[in-house]
Amino acid sequence: MRYDVAVVGLGAAGSAALYHLARRGVRAVGIERYQVPHENGSYHGLSRIIRLGYHENPAYVPLLRRAYELWADLERQAGRTIFHRTGIAEIGAEDSAVVSGTLAASRQYGLPHEILTPAQLAERYPQFSLASDHVAVLQPDGGFLIPEAAVTAHVEGAVAAGADLAVSTEVRRIEEGDGGVRIETDQGAVTARHALVTAGAFTTKLFPELSQVLVPSRRVLGWFKAADPGAFAVGRFPVFIHETEFGNHYGFPIHGLEAVKVAKHTASRLPSDPEAPDRTISAADEAGIRDYLKAYLPGAAGPLVEARICHYMMTPDGHFLIDRLPGAKNITVASPCSGHGFKFATVMGELLADLALDGGTQHDIGRFALSRFET
Repeated sequence: MRYDVAVVGLGAAGSAALYHLARRGVRAVGIERYQVPHENGSYHGLSRIIRLGYHENPAYVPLLRRAYELWADLERQAGRTIFHRTGIAEIGAEDSAVVSGTLAASRQYGLPHEILTPAQLAERYPQFSLASDHVAVLQPDGGFLIPEAAVTAHVEGAVAAGADLAVSTEVRRIEEGDGGVRIETDQGAVTARHALVTAGAFTTKLFPELSQVLVPSRRVLGWFKAADPGAFAVGRFPVFIHETEFGNHYGFPIHGLEAVKVAKHTASRLPSDPEAPDRTISAADEAGIRDYLKAYLPGAAGPLVEARICHYMMTPDGHFLIDRLPGAKNITVASPCSGHGFKFATVMGELLADLALDGGTQHDIGRFALSRFET
């Protein structure tokens, strides 16, 4: 069968793209190397942060506003809760990137927020032990998404709307030909008018020419036993991001596992091979999180209950890559990546469907072009 669009990789962005394509009546197929969902990419881990005041760049806020609308729509269509609003505390020195960036975005777009001193934050959330020169920016619209449920809902919705699905299918080669694209897999060939490649850490396996701008990196997620689990329950503890001398750490109230999930996110690029992931959790991996907990969140510094790894794709500037493959008219590569992309999954699906069908989108994605790396 020849398709209008083939989506290669059904993670966060790919599953959403297949969903939007199918709901527009397009003949589409989604190809996934593993099952749906799986733990071999970047989206798993029981919870992912969502927030509006975006410290990375205020220009993301319009995309986020649309993403919020589409998350609500997905929940209605799927009949399940995916988005938990807990509020978010973004914490650090007043001139830190996290605090100053969040305030810039919140003020530019008139987003609800509060600024709390350490004493004021302690009154609201005594779980934190802040440095005297830190402040917290609280946003009521922040919270977390359940990533496995989101990907499953997108894929199930796509199939219900008529999309075909090829799971446990490895894509070996993608070539553009006359009037379309040929995708060679270990189960045979698929042809389509257009290919959307949302393959995460496997993108550079398919297109080695992108290896200078897309680098797979390994990140560790840890779940730690709390001294008082009730203090970290949903409704009593927010999602948070905290910039300190230990780096940037982020965490969640207890959900999914009876432990507090905390991880370290920095801009460093730590190469990792998705074909042979290193799932060993070293003492250094644990210390990279535990040192932060002992200093700033001591009530969650109990034994490590569980740890998992995920593979981020990192660009040199930490922003997304969404563009045509160089020299190809009918292949779009999308990597809404660098460790902050999951919250955008719904709007990514919408705009990728636009690009595949119309060659453009009303969303402003110019900052994600491959050309910014030409020098």
